[in-house]
Amino acid sequence: MSNAEEPKVPAAPHIVGEELMAAGKWLKLEKTTYVDRSGSTRTWETVKRTTRQTNTEADGVGIIALLKRTLHKDCVVMVKQFRPPMACHTLEFPAGLIDEGESAEAAALRELKEETGYKGEVVGITPVTCLDPGLSNCTTQMVMVNINGDEGENINPTQQLGDGEFVEVILLPLDEFQMKIDDLVKKEKIVVDAKVYIFAMGMVQAFFKPRELPVLKQ
Repeated sequence: MSNAEEPKVPAAPHIVGEELMAAGKWLKLEKTTYVDRSGSTRTWETVKRTTRQTNTEADGVGIIALLKRTLHKDCVVMVKQFRPPMACHTLEFPAGLIDEGESAEAAALRELKEETGYKGEVVGITPVTCLDPGLSNCTTQMVMVNINGDEGENINPTQQLGDGEFVEVILLPLDEFQMKIDDLVKKEKIVVDAKVYIFAMGMVQAFFKPRELPVLKQ
């Protein structure tokens, strides 16, 4: 019989405990103790929002809103605003936190109206997705919204911003989305949200290489 030791079965990683290190109005910092797959106990510094509502896994929503108007190109509705952590303006999809008792769809339509003035219709929604899992447990759902730009209230939309909110609405043609973003970045100091640029890259592939089969060099 062999005296060789039985190989160890990798452990399922799991959280052992969470210790509060610091807390503010909107965020808190915790020391997360966990066991990795080798069975070793380790710690991690984790940022969490203090605002996540009960009975939901998502902190907020992002809105991919498409403005459709007669005899106009379809445009993606974007927002530009100053973000203190970045010390500059950013280009983002409209977004916001989910209120207590609110669905992701309802939050998306509310935030879209507040930030841009547009009224839309939800046409799709993603599962709960993480934003920066190496730093935070913050999660979001991306909500796809169509806007009828020919409707009266969408011809001259009026924002409903709160105190201290300064949001500029920018319309970018869907079929030139990445090019227009690149032009904007060259002209001014602005940082593009990662979700926005990934979407732009996907649009390039969808518009210009829809069924292209790869030919690899031998």
